[in-house]
Amino acid sequence: MTIENLPGLPVTVERDVPAAMRDGTVLRADVYRPAEQPLDGVPVLLARSPYDKRVNVSTFGNTHPAWYASHGYMVVVQDSRGRYTSDGDFYPFAHEMDDGYDTVEWAATLPGSNGDVGMFGFSYVGATQLLAAVTGPPSLRAIAPGFTASQYYDGWTYNGGALAAAFVCYWANLLALGSAVRAGDRAAVDALGASLGAAEGWFWSLPLSEFPPLQGGYAPYFYDWVEHCTYDDYWKRWSIDSDYSRIEVPALHFGGWWDVFLSGTVKNFTGLRAGAGTAAARGAQKLLVGPWTHMPWTPVSRCGGDGPSTNEIDDWQLRWFDHTLKGIDTGVLDSPVTVYTLDGGWRDLDGWPPSGSAAEDWYIHSGGRANSKFGDGTLDRVPAAAEPPDIFVYDPGVPIPSMGGHSCCFDTITPMGPADQHRAEVSRMILVYTSEPLADDIELLGDVSVTLHAASTATDTDFTARLCVVDPDGRSVNLQEGILRARYRHSLSEPEPLVPGEVYELRIDLGPVGAHVPAGSRLRLDVSSSDFPQWDRNLNTGGTPLQDSALVAAPATQTVLHDADHPTRITLPVRRPAP
Repeated sequence: MTIENLPGLPVTVERDVPAAMRDGTVLRADVYRPAEQPLDGVPVLLARSPYDKRVNVSTFGNTHPAWYASHGYMVVVQDSRGRYTSDGDFYPFAHEMDDGYDTVEWAATLPGSNGDVGMFGFSYVGATQLLAAVTGPPSLRAIAPGFTASQYYDGWTYNGGALAAAFVCYWANLLALGSAVRAGDRAAVDALGASLGAAEGWFWSLPLSEFPPLQGGYAPYFYDWVEHCTYDDYWKRWSIDSDYSRIEVPALHFGGWWDVFLSGTVKNFTGLRAGAGTAAARGAQKLLVGPWTHMPWTPVSRCGGDGPSTNEIDDWQLRWFDHTLKGIDTGVLDSPVTVYTLDGGWRDLDGWPPSGSAAEDWYIHSGGRANSKFGDGTLDRVPAAAEPPDIFVYDPGVPIPSMGGHSCCFDTITPMGPADQHRAEVSRMILVYTSEPLADDIELLGDVSVTLHAASTATDTDFTARLCVVDPDGRSVNLQEGILRARYRHSLSEPEPLVPGEVYELRIDLGPVGAHVPAGSRLRLDVSSSDFPQWDRNLNTGGTPLQDSALVAAPATQTVLHDADHPTRITLPVRRPAP
């Protein structure tokens, strides 16, 4: 252990402070202390990270821990088990419950601590908070899980049964690189670094169960994720959303409109507000959503305008912990929800979805040729009567490209954020339905879903949906998207094959949106069977997912019906101006 002073700041840093876990494994943390502390100590802010305690917390998200320490907190940043300076073997999620509990109680007893601990951090560092909180460590008083999920099957590794390919392959590669560095394996480090740089090419590799960049053995858990392609006991043991009553602390949930884990962030807020273990905890949940991708927290806007400074997240967190750990009324809970609506600014809301936001069904129509944005597909609030279906061919070898979206973690590698949809929407393998220009401004505030009536020639295939806003100049920009692997249409745990040619009603959840849509704009729904590489390609074979090679991939003919008996529609959360 060493102690450092930070020039110009009233903060000291103690490096590599050891903490013994219940099984004897030693984890190490850097501890930032205010230079002047009251005799009765200060609250502790704890972050537990697998990404190097000296780098991750302050590089892609929060400001440096010293800033929080200068505001009267002891800040403890720990390397997770088996990562960087900590002993043991790393396996994602496996040890975070017990290690989280033990570390919270250890941090509460550090010299200078007043015994009250809060946890902070985003992404996996948000997961380490929630996994600790479900174990109920007595010294944990509040958490601030940002940009994180409600479970690690649906909404993290998979979405609607489809592998979140770009994110998962990238993330496993990144974790493997850190493990190779730890092992001193230069050849593996060079190879893994090169594969990260060429990730877009590797996403096309099949089968994903043999993903070449990970063959060196530094991320064995990736193959477990692929093997457990349904929501089984492997995943259920770590699910936060299986029982929110286990959590009894206030929580600040924050996320971004184009974050890969947005749906989980919102679900954690609504789940804990309704089902946390105590009335006090249920009343102390806060949701903050801004115009951000997963990282870096650069503001993005559907129309390209500037958004709020990402320093606001740190300001909110400081207000949060001043309120929950120091007992200062900062007004942070004056409204349960605060969002920055895209192109509309900040809004304080009374819940999610907020009052005044009503679910509206918008129905698709065509004369049978809705293929591409040049087709005859339309979208309005009138149910279809007698209309011919739309037909497209899905070829796994020529998937619809992901133009922006909700992936992670760098937009140079994975599809993230808003993007012009032209390159996707010109394909005849996508159906495009567009409304007339809006007569008045509207706000979209709530969750979006699509009810699709469709048939396929395959025994298993995917259906995708993407909600876009078309500006008066004709530019189509994505707001939200979703996918359903058809075998999981009834259950993520018990897949069922399709009967080729049979029509099914399929629900595709797109997730939360918060946007101001000005008059003159048009709403658009894109329907296809791929959104790649955001999600892996279904090869239409009906075989075990992720196990087949490109040699067995087969095209499928997809039929989308929209008539009186098959009301295909998108359900939008619309808040209209008062008359």
